Amino acid sequence: MKTCLVVDDSSVVRKIGRRILEEMGFEITEAEDGEKALEVCKRAMPDAVLLDWNMPVMDGYEFLGHLRRLPGGDVPKVVFCTTENGMDHISRALNAGANEYIMKPFDKDIVADKFKEVGLIEVTEPTPV
Repeated sequence: MKTCLVVDDSSVVRKIGRRILEEMGFEITEAEDGEKALEVCKRAMPDAVLLDWNMPVMDGYEFLGHLRRLPGGDVPKVVFCTTENGMDHISRALNAGANEYIMKPFDKDIVADKFKEVGLIEVTEPTPV
Protein backbone atom coordinates (compact mmCIF):
# COMPACT_ATOMS: atom_id res chain seq x y z
CA MET A 1 0.00 0.00 0.00
CA LYS A 2 1.31 3.45 -0.92
CA THR A 3 1.72 6.00 1.84
CA CYS A 4 0.87 9.70 1.86
CA LEU A 5 1.76 12.35 4.41
CA VAL A 6 -0.90 15.06 4.68
CA VAL A 7 0.66 18.27 6.02
CA ASP A 8 -1.66 21.13 6.95
CA ASP A 9 -2.21 23.25 10.05
CA SER A 10 -5.99 22.85 9.59
CA SER A 11 -7.34 19.66 11.14
CA VAL A 12 -10.37 19.94 8.83
CA VAL A 13 -8.18 19.96 5.70
CA ARG A 14 -6.14 17.02 7.06
CA LYS A 15 -9.37 15.10 7.74
CA ILE A 16 -10.71 15.77 4.22
CA GLY A 17 -7.35 14.86 2.66
CA ARG A 18 -7.21 11.68 4.72
CA ARG A 19 -10.72 10.62 3.67
CA ILE A 20 -10.07 11.26 -0.04
CA LEU A 21 -6.68 9.54 -0.06
CA GLU A 22 -7.80 6.53 1.98
CA GLU A 23 -10.59 6.00 -0.58
CA MET A 24 -7.84 6.00 -3.23
CA GLY A 25 -6.01 3.25 -1.34
CA PHE A 26 -3.32 5.25 0.49
CA GLU A 27 -2.16 4.71 4.06
CA ILE A 28 -2.14 8.17 5.67
CA THR A 29 0.01 9.93 8.23
CA GLU A 30 -0.61 13.53 9.24
CA ALA A 31 1.42 16.49 10.44
CA GLU A 32 0.25 19.98 11.40
CA ASP A 33 3.44 21.82 10.38
CA GLY A 34 6.61 21.35 8.37
CA GLU A 35 8.78 20.55 11.39
CA LYS A 36 6.55 17.63 12.44
CA ALA A 37 6.31 16.51 8.81
CA LEU A 38 10.10 16.41 8.57
CA GLU A 39 10.26 14.17 11.65
CA VAL A 40 7.72 11.81 10.04
CA CYS A 41 9.85 11.66 6.86
CA LYS A 42 13.02 10.95 8.82
CA ARG A 43 11.30 7.92 10.41
CA ALA A 44 9.71 6.59 7.22
CA MET A 45 9.76 8.31 3.83
CA PRO A 46 6.24 8.45 2.32
CA ASP A 47 5.42 7.84 -1.34
CA ALA A 48 3.52 11.13 -1.51
CA VAL A 49 3.12 14.39 0.39
CA LEU A 50 0.02 16.59 0.18
CA LEU A 51 1.51 19.85 1.42
CA ASP A 52 0.07 23.16 2.62
CA TRP A 53 2.12 26.30 2.05
CA ASN A 54 1.18 28.59 4.96
CA MET A 55 1.76 26.94 8.34
CA PRO A 56 3.27 27.97 11.68
CA VAL A 57 6.69 26.72 12.89
CA MET A 58 7.90 25.70 9.40
CA ASP A 59 5.96 26.48 6.22
CA GLY A 60 5.54 24.12 3.30
CA TYR A 61 8.17 25.79 1.13
CA GLU A 62 10.83 25.49 3.85
CA PHE A 63 9.78 21.88 4.56
CA LEU A 64 10.13 21.00 0.87
CA GLY A 65 13.71 22.31 0.80
CA HIS A 66 14.63 20.20 3.84
CA LEU A 67 12.80 17.13 2.49
CA ARG A 68 14.62 17.18 -0.85
CA ARG A 69 18.00 17.25 0.97
CA LEU A 70 17.22 14.18 3.12
CA PRO A 71 18.49 10.74 2.05
CA GLY A 72 15.65 9.43 -0.12
CA GLY A 73 13.97 12.85 -0.04
CA ASP A 74 13.91 12.95 -3.82
CA VAL A 75 11.48 10.00 -3.88
CA PRO A 76 8.14 11.37 -2.57
CA LYS A 77 5.85 13.03 -5.07
CA VAL A 78 4.96 16.37 -3.51
CA VAL A 79 1.68 18.08 -4.36
CA PHE A 80 1.33 21.59 -2.91
CA CYS A 81 -2.23 22.27 -1.82
CA THR A 82 -2.78 25.90 -0.95
CA THR A 83 -4.80 29.09 -1.34
CA GLU A 84 -1.73 30.82 -2.81
CA ASN A 85 -2.52 31.10 -6.52
CA GLY A 86 0.01 33.64 -7.78
CA MET A 87 2.25 32.46 -10.61
CA ASP A 88 5.28 33.40 -8.49
CA HIS A 89 4.16 30.98 -5.74
CA ILE A 90 3.49 28.20 -8.23
CA SER A 91 6.85 28.60 -9.97
CA ARG A 92 8.69 28.84 -6.61
CA ALA A 93 7.05 25.60 -5.48
CA LEU A 94 7.86 23.75 -8.70
CA ASN A 95 11.44 25.08 -8.75
CA ALA A 96 11.90 23.94 -5.13
CA GLY A 97 10.98 20.38 -6.09
CA ALA A 98 7.19 20.15 -5.92
CA ASN A 99 5.74 17.81 -8.54
CA GLU A 100 2.33 19.43 -8.80
CA TYR A 101 0.16 22.19 -7.38
CA ILE A 102 -3.56 22.30 -6.50
CA MET A 103 -5.74 25.04 -5.13
CA LYS A 104 -7.96 24.91 -2.05
CA PRO A 105 -10.73 24.04 -1.83
CA PHE A 106 -10.16 20.69 -3.52
CA ASP A 107 -12.20 17.54 -4.03
CA LYS A 108 -11.56 13.88 -4.80
CA ASP A 109 -11.52 14.41 -8.59
CA ILE A 110 -8.92 17.17 -8.40
CA VAL A 111 -6.65 15.14 -6.09
CA ALA A 112 -7.08 12.00 -8.23
CA ASP A 113 -6.22 13.91 -11.43
CA LYS A 114 -3.04 15.39 -9.92
CA PHE A 115 -1.98 12.06 -8.38
CA LYS A 116 -2.47 10.41 -11.81
CA GLU A 117 -0.38 13.14 -13.46
CA VAL A 118 2.56 12.49 -11.14
CA GLY A 119 2.24 8.68 -11.41
CA LEU A 120 0.95 7.92 -7.91
CA ILE A 121 -2.21 6.20 -9.07
CA GLU A 122 -2.94 4.18 -12.18
CA VAL A 123 -4.67 5.77 -15.11
CA THR A 124 -7.45 3.36 -15.94
CA GLU A 125 -8.54 3.25 -19.53
CA PRO A 126 -12.29 3.12 -20.07
CA THR A 127 -13.47 -0.29 -21.24
CA PRO A 128 -14.69 -0.21 -24.82
CA VAL A 129 -18.42 -0.72 -25.16
